Order: sequence, then C-alpha cells, then structure tokens
Amino acid sequence: MSTASDAGFWDRSSRKYAKSPISDQAGYERTLERTRALLKPDDTVLELGCGTGTTALRLASEVTSYLATDLSAGMIAIAEEKRAASPIAGLAFRAATAEALAFEPARFDAVLGFNYLHLLRDLPGTLRSIHTLLAPGGLFISKTACLGDMNPLIRLALPMARALGKAPYVSVFRAPDLKQLVSAAGFDILCAEGHASRGRDARPYLVARKT
Repeated sequence: MSTASDAGFWDRSSRKYAKSPISDQAGYERTLERTRALLKPDDTVLELGCGTGTTALRLASEVTSYLATDLSAGMIAIAEEKRAASPIAGLAFRAATAEALAFEPARFDAVLGFNYLHLLRDLPGTLRSIHTLLAPGGLFISKTACLGDMNPLIRLALPMARALGKAPYVSVFRAPDLKQLVSAAGFDILCAEGHASRGRDARPYLVARKT
C-alpha cells in the first residue's frame, strides 16, 4: 500500500463519501465556530484533507484567501462542482499533499486539518511539512480521530477491512501521543478541546502555534 493507493481508495469512494451525512453535526458546528473565531479577515489559509470541500465552503468567506487541498482528485472534482454552484472569492481547490506544497514558496497564516492526521502514513513527516508551510507564528488547527482511545474492536476490524478494500490506511494513536508529535514538530499547543456532542470524545481539537 502507498500514497497512490490511498488516493485511489478515496477516488473510488468520493461520490459515496459526498452523500454521507456528518456523524456529529453539533460537534462539527462547534468546530467551525471555534475555528472561525481564530481566523482573521486578512489571513491566508491552507486546508489539508479537505475532502469534498464542505468546510472550505463554510470558512473561506472569512479570510482573504483559502486554498483547500486533498490527496484525491476525485474529492477535489466534487469540491469544484460545489464551488461552481456557490462561488466564493478567494477560494481555490487543488489536488495536492502537504509534502509537495512545502517545496513551493507560498506560506500561510493558518493551516487546517480536520479528520486528516489519522489517515497519514508518515505523521511526523507531514507535521514537519505543515510547520514549513506556516508563516512565523502561524496557527495549525486540527481535529483528528485518535483510534487508540476508541473501542478496541474498531482497531481489530481495520486490517480486514483494508484487505477487502473497504477502508483506507488509518494510523492508531492516543491523544497524548498526538500532542507529543505536534510539539516535537515545532509547535506550541495553545489549547486542546473536545467538541463531540455525544458519547466519548476521541477526536481532540488542537490549536498549535509555529515556534
């Protein structure tokens, strides 16, 4: 399995994914509200793992420019369809990875990654790329599933689901592990919150500043 195979999985799943409802709408709205409060009108923003663009379309009007990216060209195609139906000045979509973008000159005031970090094959490496992509003092804002804190049955089922092509690559870590990795990549964690509106919150919302 490789990054290319991950892209293929999400390309095949993109139309089904686009039709799937948000599992915790109240928690999602809280995340949007909190993120909106952290962004400034003159900010340049990069979103990684944007999927079909739902969050980008909700936040892009709050800032000067918003580049939303995803590994999957299929996801980006759907995002572009949504943007065409509801154009927003300063919003652009692109199929790209953090690692590729880090070699380009653009730097951002904020990098967002929602339901993204647990899908990475090299989390420490990607966090270093995110650090590179930020302007001095820029914010990295994330909300990520921590499977190490979730029902063990989920972890046991994942290898079989992946073997059958029914699940993507997923990394298993706990919330303390994630915080340690973010700090090690050169960030100061400003806050860690729980936004779930029901059940046990296993997706910490982190706000971290580039040091």
